[in-house]
Amino acid sequence: MESLPLICARHVVAHDPLPKLPSNLYPVLFQAAFLDGRHQVLQDLVTAWPSRVLNFQQLVGGRELLQDHPYDLCVQAVILGVKAQLQRELKEPGHNSKLQVLDMRGIPDSASGRAPDGESVWSVTVALAEACVEVSGHQREFQSCGSMQHEGDSGAATAAAAPQPPRVDVHADLFINGTSYGILRDALQTAAAGPLRLKCHQFQAEELSESQITSLLESMDPSCVRRVDLDCDNLGLAELLVILPHLSRFPELRSLKLQDSYVDLRRPTRESDTRIQRLAGQLGMLPRLQELSLGHSRLSGNLHQILGNLQAPLESLDLAFCFLVPADFAFLSQSIHAPALKRLDLSCHNLSQGLLEPLRLLLEETSASLLYLNLTGCSMADSHLDELLPTLRRCSRLRFLVLYSNPLSSAALQGTLELPDLRLVVYPFPVDCFKPEPEFGWGCEDPVDEELLAAANAEFSRILANSGRTNLVWTYDPDGAEALDYFSL
Repeated sequence: MESLPLICARHVVAHDPLPKLPSNLYPVLFQAAFLDGRHQVLQDLVTAWPSRVLNFQQLVGGRELLQDHPYDLCVQAVILGVKAQLQRELKEPGHNSKLQVLDMRGIPDSASGRAPDGESVWSVTVALAEACVEVSGHQREFQSCGSMQHEGDSGAATAAAAPQPPRVDVHADLFINGTSYGILRDALQTAAAGPLRLKCHQFQAEELSESQITSLLESMDPSCVRRVDLDCDNLGLAELLVILPHLSRFPELRSLKLQDSYVDLRRPTRESDTRIQRLAGQLGMLPRLQELSLGHSRLSGNLHQILGNLQAPLESLDLAFCFLVPADFAFLSQSIHAPALKRLDLSCHNLSQGLLEPLRLLLEETSASLLYLNLTGCSMADSHLDELLPTLRRCSRLRFLVLYSNPLSSAALQGTLELPDLRLVVYPFPVDCFKPEPEFGWGCEDPVDEELLAAANAEFSRILANSGRTNLVWTYDPDGAEALDYFSL
């Protein structure tokens, strides 16, 4: 139910232009304008913002509200408001705004379209970058005009009379690919001296070259970066050895994701051994690292070398599809990381190939801390789950369990209901809910029997209701768990 101030604010923002209002009403007016898509009102509010900080996500009520409402145009309106205010301050020196910090962190970026080469255009990142470049251009124009106007004055007198240039720091998460690389590079390079200064906290790059990535990293404010996510399948071990030294300049870096990188260590050579040692040394230069993703790297037998130099225990580790062998599980079980792990992704490791007991021993060591466990696509049959359940029961903090894409029956899945603290389970379609295989293959027919699946779901719901577990969410949507952030920085 909406509060009375919000209801009143929604009536106020329906009028444009806004009447003159007390500054303490601006936050609720901002939220009302966002909810009702009043873009011009949002821009006007930002232009006259009465305090030093504007935190977008905090004002609109959190990430959940952003997911439920179209926000691209609202974000554009906020950026336009800041840009308009800075342009006015450049044009009219002395007309200073109170706003100094625009916090856009936590806003899910969205693909606003496609470039001619088919790549996505990330709307928030591009809008911020374009605004930074444009305002810097206006600053140069006004400075040039000012220099001509004051020509003949003494340098000392001019400097004494010159007011402080306007400045707004924009804290944001940036999503970059080949389409947005050029404008973002220009924005970061002008940020240090420009009126609109881009401060990156989470840097996510898609399919960029190693030289493009290093160019962007070198242009960022080192005090702000917390997360780096490189989703680039063109990066091998040699390229990563070029990139990783640039990360040591970020003293607050907590999370590093090297997803889909082309690292294959299954056939070691003398050269690859040397490179692994260098890679481990560079990871060891990141003293605050708490989250590491090496998903889709072929690491067989090399996990002890790669993680051996880390200075502090990891709290989140993604080793999905990494071709781990029992020795890798044994190392992890005995490492400093096991007792600290809150999130562990071991997807796509075949438990029928000698990994079930090493996994069970690893879970024993993580039982006091583990919150999230992902075992998607692990060829887990009923017998495997039955053997793991006693250990899972000892994982006293386990809240989220992902068992998607495993050949499990309804009866075996019901065993997870014995885990008292679970809040979410992503489960596979039970094998007993599939239709019999047609004589000539599956064809285009959906192999899941909807009636059997509905009956299984109804039985799960009945058991949960009878046990008072109505807070436990069951879903067979594999994105249901990934949308949530289990690792809070």
